[in-house]
Amino acid sequence: MAKRCSLCGKEPVTGHAVSHSNIKNKRRFEPNLQRVRLEMDGQVRRVRVCTRCLRRARRDA
Repeated sequence: MAKRCSLCGKEPVTGHAVSHSNIKNKRRFEPNLQRVRLEMDGQVRRVRVCTRCLRRARRDA
């Protein structure tokens, strides 16, 4: 299953984990995805949504 938001398309990005001694190791920044039930096109569907979109959906409702 893809780690991608169904609404905005946010997906993992790569970067560095930097230690105190400034050693850099590769790491991934994963989006905070939640499985929620949303009404889309008149049907209730279970989708994976990032928390930013979830907050926006609750605010607009």
